[in-house]
Amino acid sequence: MPRQKLGQHFLADASWRARILQELGVREGEVWLEIGAGHGEMTAELARQGARVWAVELDSKLLPRLEAMARAIPAIIVVAGDILKLDLARVAGASRIKVYGNLPYYITSPILHRLFEQADRIDAIFVVIQFEVAARLAARPGRREYGYLSVLTQFYSRPEILLRIPPGAFRPRPKVTSALVALHPPGERDQLRLEDEAGFLEFVKGCFGQKRKTLFNNLRGRLGSERAQALLASAGVHRGARAEQLSVTQLAGLFRAR
Repeated sequence: MPRQKLGQHFLADASWRARILQELGVREGEVWLEIGAGHGEMTAELARQGARVWAVELDSKLLPRLEAMARAIPAIIVVAGDILKLDLARVAGASRIKVYGNLPYYITSPILHRLFEQADRIDAIFVVIQFEVAARLAARPGRREYGYLSVLTQFYSRPEILLRIPPGAFRPRPKVTSALVALHPPGERDQLRLEDEAGFLEFVKGCFGQKRKTLFNNLRGRLGSERAQALLASAGVHRGARAEQLSVTQLAGLFRAR
C-alpha cells in the first residue's frame, strides 16, 4: 500500500499510462530520468520504447520489485534515494536527458527548482501534478494563478498542459484532478541572458512576497520607498501595479535596473 506521508498516488489505470506514454513520444536511445518509479509500470514502458531509464525511488519498500525489473531489463538502472539530494550531473553524465515523474503534490515546487538547476542538460520535462499547480505553471501575466512559480517555470521552459487526469486514474484516489504538463527548455532564459539567475529569482520572490500588496509595497521593504519608486518609474511601471501584471521580461528589466 502507498505510504501517504510520501504523498504516493500511483497511476493505476493502464489506459491513462498509455495516453501519457503517447504524449511523451519516447525515442530509441534516449536517456530518461524517472522521478518516483513506484511499482515500475511506466519504467518498463519507457524501456520497451528503447530508452535507457534511471528510475529514482525513495520508498525502500518498492525497491526490491524495481531491482528485479532492472535485472530482467538491462536498460533500467534503479537509483535508491531522494531526487532532491540526487547528483543529477552524475546520472546524466555527458548525455542529454528527458524527465518523467508522477510527483507528490507537496514537493512539486522543490523538485522543479532542482531540475531547473540542470536545465542545460535537460531536453524536456514531463510531470504529472495537481491540476491547480499545472495552471500556475502555465499562467500568463494578469491571471490570478500567475505568481513566482509561473515566472520560475517560464524563465527556464515553455510549459504546456497536455492532459487532464481524473482522480479515478490513481490508487489511492486523490481528492484533486491532476494534469500531465510538458516543460520544454529553454524558456525565456536564453533571450534574457541574466548573469545572476539566482539573484533574479530571489528578486522575483520578493516582488510576489505578499500578493495582496502592490509591487511598490513589496519592493520598498528591500529597496526603500525612494529607490522603489524610482525603479518603477524608470521601467514605466505604474506605482499601483502588482507583480502578477508583469511578464518575465518586465521583471527581468526591473531586476537589471534595481
